[in-house]
Amino acid sequence: MDGMFRSPLPGDGPIGEAWVLSDRDDHTSVVAEGDLKGKTIAELTKEFPEEMLGRVAKKFSRFPLLLKFLDAKNLLSVQVHPSDKQTEYLPAGEHGKTEAWVVLETGENSVVYGGLKPGATSDDIWRGTSDGTVAEHLASFTPNRGDGIFLEAGTVHTMGDVVVFEVQENSDVTFRLFDWGHIDPYTNLPRALQVAEAMACIDFERGAVGPVVPTIVEETPVLREKLFSCEFFETWRLTGESPFMVGAAGAPRVIVFIDGKGMVDHDGATYDFEKGDVVLLPAAVGACFLRPSGQVAVLEVSLPDGS
Repeated sequence: MDGMFRSPLPGDGPIGEAWVLSDRDDHTSVVAEGDLKGKTIAELTKEFPEEMLGRVAKKFSRFPLLLKFLDAKNLLSVQVHPSDKQTEYLPAGEHGKTEAWVVLETGENSVVYGGLKPGATSDDIWRGTSDGTVAEHLASFTPNRGDGIFLEAGTVHTMGDVVVFEVQENSDVTFRLFDWGHIDPYTNLPRALQVAEAMACIDFERGAVGPVVPTIVEETPVLREKLFSCEFFETWRLTGESPFMVGAAGAPRVIVFIDGKGMVDHDGATYDFEKGDVVLLPAAVGACFLRPSGQVAVLEVSLPDGS
């Protein structure tokens, strides 16, 4: 994942997950430059709720999304996340976790597991956690670069040999169902599982998950495709080489640069960007002019009321 960022990642060990926009107590994003340099997203959202969140400021006390890059060289644990309605499985102040992935890189052994095969039962899954046959009951496919994958809370899932961008509810609640016999390199022991909690949160009515079919919103001056639209977030992919607008009046947007480089203009100032950069445009900023240097691809993420 080092190739995704202009700055080196911390430490000498492998990094599989980079939180690039986060309003979490244990990891909060910080303003990188300007008059507010050093301020956290939590501080700004509390001090300037209308300027940050616009018309949804009264709905949220913190920025409601968490954005990541994930580099899964090996198969991740088979996981399930609770929904907002499953409050008995959510710590105080926590949310459920609906998420979506955009595939950035694939390898020879890339695989995505999502949802259940037809006929799979709770008995099959429970037994599979003991005899190692869980994967036999999970739907899977070989992902391609550019695929969008939507994973509603309650969907059992995992992936391997793939790099993705992830947008999700602002939650860190994960229940491990199965871990392929992996050993934690720090403890030399198997990682803890939460089989009972995971089983309780699986939606057994949900079938196979596959790549979404993007909806073309416009073709000029940029190809704009809507990838995801749910009650928690919307995500578009924009590709092209002509200048185009990003952001929206009165609503926050997050711009994720997944390929190419260029400049963003706002209020007489110019900001350079390149692959791997992530920029939050607060509601007070509104729309900005993006000028590519050649072909670019960006993702634009909004809150559901931030049209």
